[in-house]
Amino acid sequence: MNFSVNNVKEWLKKTNNLIQENKNYLTKLDQAIGDGDHGINMARGFDEAVNVTDDKQYDTVADILKDIAMTVMSKVGGASGPLYGTAFLRLSLSLKGKTEVGYADLTKALEDGLNGMKQRGRSDAGEKTLVDVWEPVVTFMKKKDAADADGLMEIAKSAVEKTKDIMATKGRGAYFKEKSVGNIDPGAMSSFYLFSALAEVLKGGGE
Repeated sequence: MNFSVNNVKEWLKKTNNLIQENKNYLTKLDQAIGDGDHGINMARGFDEAVNVTDDKQYDTVADILKDIAMTVMSKVGGASGPLYGTAFLRLSLSLKGKTEVGYADLTKALEDGLNGMKQRGRSDAGEKTLVDVWEPVVTFMKKKDAADADGLMEIAKSAVEKTKDIMATKGRGAYFKEKSVGNIDPGAMSSFYLFSALAEVLKGGGE
């Protein structure tokens, strides 16, 4: 597997498509335990990231990931912009200087992205945030020697459903305390779209 610049563009476009299609659903989830703007913010930011990167030529995967990070940070409002932006920036830094990106490199980059979000958000798994999807996905990928797209999708889907049972202790959701239980975390759901899109790209085996 070689995860190329074109694969990143495909990943971004597929993620954006899922976010645009489910923008209202993300907003509905966020209305239950947040500010109600997650869908709008994510749709605006990822649409702009596609616009910025689509026709641009990149020499390395790290370069396009940095552009995505900067765009997401500036265009996605709320807490999600800094968190997703940090994740993509850590991916970029992790893969800097690599002309070819294999499965192990991609897995390590995603782990670095997860750790970056944990530091930025001062959060950990079990607090009803996007970390509750990222961590199981990264753990699953680290156990594999090669891409398992179907397995990745199943893990992400299971993880996002489990956020229903968690009481929020971080972010706006923490204000709702026990009332947050029974609701899927909106950031976890948008992360599910991100990893669903990645699974689709990995099914193609990279370039």
